[in-house]
Amino acid sequence: MTQRVARQSLAEKAIVHEAAAVRLPTTVNRNFEFPTSLYAAMAVLFIVAAGIMAFGFAAPGMVIPTGIIAVFIVMFFAVPTQWVRMKPENPQSAMTWSCFRREGIITLYGHSTAGDAAIQVLLLPAIILAWAIAVVTIAVIVG
Repeated sequence: MTQRVARQSLAEKAIVHEAAAVRLPTTVNRNFEFPTSLYAAMAVLFIVAAGIMAFGFAAPGMVIPTGIIAVFIVMFFAVPTQWVRMKPENPQSAMTWSCFRREGIITLYGHSTAGDAAIQVLLLPAIILAWAIAVVTIAVIVG
């Protein structure tokens, strides 16, 4: 519960500083630790999957849904890119591919090699691409 505190009582207990405390600049790590090329590969897989679906089911009624899908894919990669570039300045930069290959990455479950981490990151986009190919292939065969 709350209770009212008299100004006099608060003034007796308060610690008043004469000068404002100097505040150190905030350091923020908004880095996702993967090399940029890994994100580019993920974006390419999503875009190719969406392109296969768009060309496989090309119809005037699919223009708006295809546009929405394209906007979502672009925003999925554009927003984190802008987030990394926000102020205050981000002193960390994306890991280089050679450093990633050499050191791997630390995950929630421990250390992963570069190959294992790349497979984990690219597995879902690759499955979505395979699904898009399968769906369009079935539609061509049936239709």
